Amino acid sequence: MKHRRGAVVGGLLLSLALVASACKKEGERKQPEPTPSPQTPTATGGGAGQTETPEQAAGPGAITGRKIKIAFSAPSADHGWTGAISVKAKEQAARYDDVEFSLSQAANAADQVNQINSIIAQKPDVLVVLPHDDTVTPAALAAMKAGIPVINVDREFSDPGAQRTVIKGDNYGAGFQAGQYFARELKCKGNVVEIQGIAGISVTTQRTKGFADAIKPCSGGIKIVARQPADFAPDKGLAVMQNILQAQQKIDAVFTHDDDMAQGVVQAIKNANRDKDMWLTGVGGSKAAMDMIKQGGLYRGTFLYNPSMAADGVALARLLAKAQGLSDLTAPIIPNLIVLQAQGVFQDNVDHFMRLAF
Repeated sequence: MKHRRGAVVGGLLLSLALVASACKKEGERKQPEPTPSPQTPTATGGGAGQTETPEQAAGPGAITGRKIKIAFSAPSADHGWTGAISVKAKEQAARYDDVEFSLSQAANAADQVNQINSIIAQKPDVLVVLPHDDTVTPAALAAMKAGIPVINVDREFSDPGAQRTVIKGDNYGAGFQAGQYFARELKCKGNVVEIQGIAGISVTTQRTKGFADAIKPCSGGIKIVARQPADFAPDKGLAVMQNILQAQQKIDAVFTHDDDMAQGVVQAIKNANRDKDMWLTGVGGSKAAMDMIKQGGLYRGTFLYNPSMAADGVALARLLAKAQGLSDLTAPIIPNLIVLQAQGVFQDNVDHFMRLAF
């Protein structure tokens, strides 16, 4: 997810300095810099079997003499990205000899609230949550009130008191970089469709705002002729795009908020035999998307939103329980906000990022 001017990067990504292994300074698309591995044990206190430095020794109030109990609550693994979230979290927990890990997956927000209430009764040391939406906020607040610190992953709660720390991707940055790419490739003129994720959640709102802000300098030359949510679902992406194609005879490009959802959008465009009339980009970094980007044609690019943030969430939960900070920072505390850098993936740099595909 490159293609942002330096000033914008500086403003949006200040907190990235908090996790050195999570990102690198942006470069030009034609000269992409390699992205570090999504696993970040060395930046967050070490993995299983690694020796900690004196500076990483357990602080006051740290859990000692037993395993740290970390619970993770996530949406069901019925989507490529959310499925990868659970996999990454479990893989990271398995790296630690001193962690007892449990994973709960919920089909909807109501089920997730019920699951979190049950988790609270089990009294884990730390709770990591990727919420379905902000209606899960009261359950997270209840956990915090019960003395269980909450790590909020990706979709933000509506009340800042519902979490100890937020770790998320740069949704505004992903949208902004996409908007800059569209403005440049379309030369600030054309009809664009935006297929959003779930209406109302922070992820969708921020991606839409970033995109709109980036194309604003085109002074109306780029027109959003249709904007509609498709809930990150491929089948809904197909249905939504079919309707838009019937209503809009002239479409130059499509910005989709998700690579899995974009598969349905791609199918709708191909079914209508209009794949030579337009191009699209996604967000996420799925293997299917990267394969199509490498081939060239309809799928021009994606903006990495790597599910490794779940692994970082588990690593942060362990550090909280051990009353430690990040190993490269002086203050022995965990930051309240960590934003992971956006990274543009296009045909000329896709090979550099294929290993991060999910």
